[in-house]
Amino acid sequence: MGVPIAMDSSAMIALWILDFVAGVAIGWGLLTVLSKRRRVAALEEAERIVNEAQKQAEVIVEKAQVNAEKHFIQKQEEFEKQSAKDRDEIKELERKLEKRADNLDKKLDTLSTKERALEQGEQRVKDRETSLTQREEEVSRVLKQQREQLQRISGMSIEEAKQLLFNRLKDEVEHDAAEMVQKTVNLAKEEAQAKSREIVVTAIQRYATEHTSAATVSTVDIPSDDMKGRVIGREGRNIRAFEKATGVDVIVDDTPGVVVVSAFDPVRREIARLSLEHLIQDGRIHPTRIEEIVQETSEQVAREITERGKKAAVEANVGGLNRKQIDLLGRLSYRTSYGQNVLQHCMEVAFLCQIMADELGLDGTLARRCGLLHDIGKAVDHEVEGGHPQIGADICRRFNERPEVINAIAGHHGDIEATSVYTPLVAAADAVSASRPGSRRESLERYIKRLEQLEQIAGRYPGVKQAYAVQAGREIRVIVDANRVTDGLATKTAIDIAKQIEAEMTYPGEVKVTVIREMRATEFAR
Repeated sequence: MGVPIAMDSSAMIALWILDFVAGVAIGWGLLTVLSKRRRVAALEEAERIVNEAQKQAEVIVEKAQVNAEKHFIQKQEEFEKQSAKDRDEIKELERKLEKRADNLDKKLDTLSTKERALEQGEQRVKDRETSLTQREEEVSRVLKQQREQLQRISGMSIEEAKQLLFNRLKDEVEHDAAEMVQKTVNLAKEEAQAKSREIVVTAIQRYATEHTSAATVSTVDIPSDDMKGRVIGREGRNIRAFEKATGVDVIVDDTPGVVVVSAFDPVRREIARLSLEHLIQDGRIHPTRIEEIVQETSEQVAREITERGKKAAVEANVGGLNRKQIDLLGRLSYRTSYGQNVLQHCMEVAFLCQIMADELGLDGTLARRCGLLHDIGKAVDHEVEGGHPQIGADICRRFNERPEVINAIAGHHGDIEATSVYTPLVAAADAVSASRPGSRRESLERYIKRLEQLEQIAGRYPGVKQAYAVQAGREIRVIVDANRVTDGLATKTAIDIAKQIEAEMTYPGEVKVTVIREMRATEFAR
């Protein structure tokens, strides 16, 4: 039973194998048939695509040929046009060249003609030169004969004759020129003097003012000697407190009924005078009360200074002044120069300047401003080093005054060169105001004596050769011997002279001491 079953399984496997092989064979056959059919279809499709591509290529080639022919024809037409244009330009150039050639031929003919003419002219010039040379030789010979004859007759050489003639002409010309210059100068001086005299006289007549000589010493009346003792105080404490508060010197001497207040600053002196009068009237004199009165009086005087400055500016009709300038003008009312009130002097100079400026056709307003401010430096000349012209110019320069005003202030005494026409006007008006009868207490004799005293003081020192007081005594110029005085000794001499002047003399403002040392070497060539 078991064997037959095994044989059936083998048979079945064999049958399966056979079936599988048969299936594979059949599948292979089918695949072969299908592959042949696909290949045939692919070949047919490829042939069709190739045919279509060939047809499209033929169409493209035909189009390209047509476009190429069109482009060729277009380029050929452009070339022909450009060629025609170039031919025309070449023809035009050829025509111009032919014309230039003709012109050159004509010019060559003209140059040839001119060259022949020049040759002929040169020949004529050579002939003339030959003729002129002969004539010059003949003239030179004749002149030489004449010179020889003149020399024999006159007995002088040619150079001597030239020099004689030149000297005669020179003397005649110089004489005529000198006469003409002298006549012109004299005429100008006469006209200038007459005109200036007329202007100054007119100004003086139109502005006439009264003058009072202000005192330079302040005195205070004392009702009794007992009041003098109260002013002095116990062990002098009151007078010391008063001098400390006011900055002045109080002189209490044996003079009955008078106390003298001395100070270089006129404003301080006025404050001290008023304060002392108030203390005497009040009767209460002690250090505390002294300080209170001095403080009140100082404020009162400050207000008075401002008011006086404003009043002066209004009366002189000068506007646009700074508050500091107004205060300085007010301080000038307490300042005197040889007894003349400086503020009154400034106002007078302002009006004189305006009158003269109007007569000359100048700006009267500007001239009036120059005159009013010309001595503003005197308000602080005891506090600032230097002369009042330079001090005043520096002050007004800080307040942006016009250059004409600054030059007039700095140069009205001739310290600097006058660059403005208003500077000599101020100098003239200043001199007119100071020289009025009664304006200043100093007489001519005292003025000359002061100048002589300056020169005498300078002449005392060794090595001084000469000394000159100039600028109305505001400067002393000392000339020393360079062999005896060295540079260092010259400086010391100037200092010593200045100190001696301060010790021995009384003068307004300051005195400038200038020591001049000059070395000269002289030798003779023999």
